[in-house]
Amino acid sequence: MRASGVALATLVTLTSAALVYHRANTAVEMQRVSYKSGADTVQAVVTLPEGQGPFPAVIVIHEWWGLNNWVEANARKLAQQGYLTLAIDLYRGAIAESPEMAHELSRGLPEDRALRDLQAAFNYLSTRPDVERTRIATLGWCMGGSYSLQAAARIPDLAACVVFYGRLITDEELIAQINAPVLGIFGGKDKGIPVKTVRVFEKECNRLGKEVSIHVYPRAGHAFMNENNKDNYSEKDAADAWEKTIAFLADYLKK
Repeated sequence: MRASGVALATLVTLTSAALVYHRANTAVEMQRVSYKSGADTVQAVVTLPEGQGPFPAVIVIHEWWGLNNWVEANARKLAQQGYLTLAIDLYRGAIAESPEMAHELSRGLPEDRALRDLQAAFNYLSTRPDVERTRIATLGWCMGGSYSLQAAARIPDLAACVVFYGRLITDEELIAQINAPVLGIFGGKDKGIPVKTVRVFEKECNRLGKEVSIHVYPRAGHAFMNENNKDNYSEKDAADAWEKTIAFLADYLKK
């Protein structure tokens, strides 16, 4: 039975002056905002592309480290491609400075609260006049990749979903609820998400008639797209994965 998105009241306020970034001759504007998720207030960063809009939008979901500079930089890269991005803060302001702290923060994050925050983020974007409400995607890395996929199973109107080496859904009923096309990016040497698990998910999606595109980089480990990950970062694979991501988003959010 399809899980319906709960309509959540959304209130947004600007919490700081807008900042304008000029990269590659493309200006993007960053706004720190807040919105309501149930009784909670969630902080987020909106990055606006050039132009008047309305724009297709991407909900950007951070790794287990939290909403840090690396995530914001990737949100700006997406904005330079013409997407309004909403980088959400699932940790309520906390940013991990060590793997131990990241582990503690991720383990302490209630899954139901995170999913509620994502539904509220979608609802918020849907109310913005500068967003094309039928062209909203989720995108996340690691923990955020898992939540990107979980959101796709719970938000029926999501237009696209990108999963970078996130834990996969194994429940057939949840997979059946996914409406959005899914792009999955994985490392062949990722011990946390074995290729066998990825292929099982891919096979189940295909059996259920879901639109899924899976790419496995044979020599890459976990979190290979983050240059701060000195052990596993793969510049070549990261560049190719980003290129595939931009092409995928263009196919489903711009055409």
